[in-house]
Amino acid sequence: MKGSVPTLERDALESLERRVTRALASPDEPGPEVLGYGEISCVLALRFDDGGGVACKRLPPFPSLGSFEAYRSCFEAQLEAFEVHDIPVLATELHRVGDSGSGLIAYCVQPLVDRSALAPTRLAREPGTHTIETVLDLALAYVGPTRGFDAQLSNWARVDEDLLYLDVSTPFLRDDEGRERLDVDIFLASLPWALRGFVKRLMLRGILDLYYSRRGVVLDVLGNLIKEGLGERLPEYVPVAARRLDEPVSVGEVRRHYAGDARTWRLLQRLRHLDRAWQRHVRRRPYPFLLPGPVQRHV
Repeated sequence: MKGSVPTLERDALESLERRVTRALASPDEPGPEVLGYGEISCVLALRFDDGGGVACKRLPPFPSLGSFEAYRSCFEAQLEAFEVHDIPVLATELHRVGDSGSGLIAYCVQPLVDRSALAPTRLAREPGTHTIETVLDLALAYVGPTRGFDAQLSNWARVDEDLLYLDVSTPFLRDDEGRERLDVDIFLASLPWALRGFVKRLMLRGILDLYYSRRGVVLDVLGNLIKEGLGERLPEYVPVAARRLDEPVSVGEVRRHYAGDARTWRLLQRLRHLDRAWQRHVRRRPYPFLLPGPVQRHV
């Protein structure tokens, strides 16, 4: 891993989690500073009095200490695989905070990265194809039947001119039988209860297979450019990607892939918002996840 995570005061993450808990309990309560939202988790800023700080990705609540330790084992195995296969990763630490009403809480903690260093921001003002080629070469050298990779451009940043990978919180690892080593139920818990079985049986395998496929990774990297407002550069980037595949992709295929992916996540996020309203206003209890507002998905 590159860099180091600043030393945290003993109660710093506990204080951050208390702010999250208050915001979840009361929609009118000012919440912590949100740096960004993923499809499942959010990244919060924890700033220090000296002007420094860290980025803290809040993981879904773990139902038990055993489930957290199993996650930790998978998390560390992924970092080891990244090191073996030369994926440059920003320094990351996994911290267990404590228990909440919905389960055990943990954070992935990294040094703060300026928004201007994020790869989509850099790419918007950089000519040429160097960054895309680097991402694709790293990703395609890594992925295989037992190693998946979410190589979207939004998961990378330039730190001291090194291109580093940021999103290590969801280990994509399978055993030799093709079974996920990660307990996916932990991440499915962010969906409404009635939908979890349906998504797990009928949708999850297809979603995850994408990250273990060379072609799927390429389509996802290129499709993410549309979400980041860089879709007009696809005619420049698609031939670069096509040369790295036995069966080339096209601009139209990338756009179709992105449109289908965006529909899936838009529906799931809409259902999560409805579930939050149900939990808060009908069941009169806090909703355990911070959710984004409307997500702009370019087409």
